[in-house]
Amino acid sequence: MTERQIAILTAIIEQYAEIAAPVGSVTLAKLFNVSSATIRSEMAKLEEHGFIQQPHTSAGRIPTDKGYRFYVNLLTNQQDEPKMIDRSARAIEARVSNHGTRADRAIRSAVDSLVDLTQNLGLATIGDELYLAGMGNLFSQPEFMNGVNAQNVARLLDNLEPWLREATPNEPLNVFIGAENPIGKSSGATLIISRFRSPYSDNSYIGVLGPTRQSYARVMRLVRQTGAMLEEVL
Repeated sequence: MTERQIAILTAIIEQYAEIAAPVGSVTLAKLFNVSSATIRSEMAKLEEHGFIQQPHTSAGRIPTDKGYRFYVNLLTNQQDEPKMIDRSARAIEARVSNHGTRADRAIRSAVDSLVDLTQNLGLATIGDELYLAGMGNLFSQPEFMNGVNAQNVARLLDNLEPWLREATPNEPLNVFIGAENPIGKSSGATLIISRFRSPYSDNSYIGVLGPTRQSYARVMRLVRQTGAMLEEVL
């Protein structure tokens, strides 16, 4: 993929996250200061390779799971470098520190903070149970107004706790996009979780579940920093 194609794919993903509508060539042409014909040519190549697709209701394009995976891999490589903790992560740390002597309350507080900051569903393993918060956020997303998609997401949630115990994802940050999810593959959801050591287990998890359309850079950074911070506090 060329640098310009990567830039166009990135723009489509980030704009789609903001506006929840397909992104057209005219918008991108203004952004990149080139002709619409040039953008359409590049979009055609991206579509040919499966990174974007055209919904039947619009001339604009939206990312595919493959496009999101390419983008997330780019972000993962960038986030491997040390970064300063941002204001949002410090706000989570302040809330969690108030419960430093109670691991269960600290973890719940961290999840509730992620819910507020990401507008996704938040989740964490606390011993043998899965704590969930922000269910209303998840099912208010336009992607999950469809009954079938909602059922697939619910099935994913029903099976998430036993799957985490069995699979124990071992990366500090794990991102499962759309069909990569172990259950509910066709739900259009993304699971972003961080593994951390807690008094309950060396394989405790905290993270969020939301639509594939989201601000990956910010959410991945917050989840990663929250997991690391919980491990330090607990």
